[in-house]
Amino acid sequence: MKTAAIILAAGQGTRMQSDLPKVLHQIGCAPMVVHAMASANTLEPERLIVVTGHGGDLVEGAVRDWRDDAIFAVQAEQLGTAHAVQQAAAGLEGFDGDAVVLYGDTPFISGDTLAAMRDARADGTAVVVLGFEAANPGGYGRLVTGPDGLQAIVEAKEATPEQLAITLCNSGVVMADAAILLDLVRAVGNDNAKGEYYLTDIVGLARSRGMTCAAVTCAEQETMGVNSRTDLAAAEAVFQWTRRARALEEGITLTAPETVHFAFDTHIGRDVTIAPNVVFGPGVTVETGAEIRAFCHLEGCHIAEGAQIGPYARLRPGAEVGGGARVGNFVEVKNAVLHAGAKVNHLTYIGDAEIGERANIGAGTITCNYDGVFKHKTIIGADAFVGSNSALVAPVTIADGGYVASGSVVTSDVGPGDLAIGRARQVNKPGLGARMVARLRALKEKR
Repeated sequence: MKTAAIILAAGQGTRMQSDLPKVLHQIGCAPMVVHAMASANTLEPERLIVVTGHGGDLVEGAVRDWRDDAIFAVQAEQLGTAHAVQQAAAGLEGFDGDAVVLYGDTPFISGDTLAAMRDARADGTAVVVLGFEAANPGGYGRLVTGPDGLQAIVEAKEATPEQLAITLCNSGVVMADAAILLDLVRAVGNDNAKGEYYLTDIVGLARSRGMTCAAVTCAEQETMGVNSRTDLAAAEAVFQWTRRARALEEGITLTAPETVHFAFDTHIGRDVTIAPNVVFGPGVTVETGAEIRAFCHLEGCHIAEGAQIGPYARLRPGAEVGGGARVGNFVEVKNAVLHAGAKVNHLTYIGDAEIGERANIGAGTITCNYDGVFKHKTIIGADAFVGSNSALVAPVTIADGGYVASGSVVTSDVGPGDLAIGRARQVNKPGLGARMVARLRALKEKR
């Protein structure tokens, strides 16, 4: 069954108190609308239509970063959810299949839940609505069911006392044949307390035309919507706990799970060990058997099998750490490749560089990669040794087996097996130190 996904992402979200469109606020380092897209992608939709409004250009740009074939529609006036779905009509032109309506501020609808809705459609139900048993129904719309399925969706403001007692509530997610869905939303009126065109009205309209409707249920947590900064914080907590649980199930050791923070796109292999207080930013892949020690911050990097990172290391975008390589405490790596077995163990900055196999970079070494205008590259060969507290002024190459003496400033290439010494010669003045101290103390006593 072909599927098109319609994601409603037009709202401003005034309760967020932000100039940023609500759906661009992030959970797990990815905009909420991207989470909704991930839900939709479990159905492998032939078309993905995003309905934008407030800050539409920003929303469109963020969506294209993740899916460049998305179709966009604009809801210039926010007149309700049925009106928003109508705006997707052009994007559905020529499409023959089902359409599912999702929300850019509802990030946790699972693939299993959408599959259950698709199964209900395959069984012949014309309109499938996603519901949940609410612990506190409050202002949610109520799903009124009967022997022949879903009879109506009643908004809380329009509900009778008997209907308000119903705990089966509406998530807003619906699935139907795309042509039928558009026909139904065009027939929706706005004779209600808010003067809006409610998508929920399509159930009554469908039944009046002899169509069957049904409710599929899911856990309430899946339907969590984000309307405020408090909601956003709660959603982040849900994401992190869910991701940690999945990591443990996948054979990853988390010694203090509650202190590890994942990103939306973090990929980690089996038998990886992650110590406390590790933060994964976007774009991180860690392969089997690697170890991430405490208090590391990783983003945009790839860590190969058996590598060891940290503690207190920072890997920035473009960092590639080879198999068995070591990046130690207070080391920062940016846009650099460390080949297999390389060691950068202490207090070091490696930027715009390539470090050869088994090379050893001493404590306090920095690659001086920026001249104030351009970035330049440092290349260090296999089995090279760079002594502590050295500055490598790029562009510069240290060949295989090259040596750099501690405390050197290296401005010229170093050949294979050569030793580079780039520091002033030490001069000792006998007794001068003691005489200087005595003089200074005498001056201090006179003050």
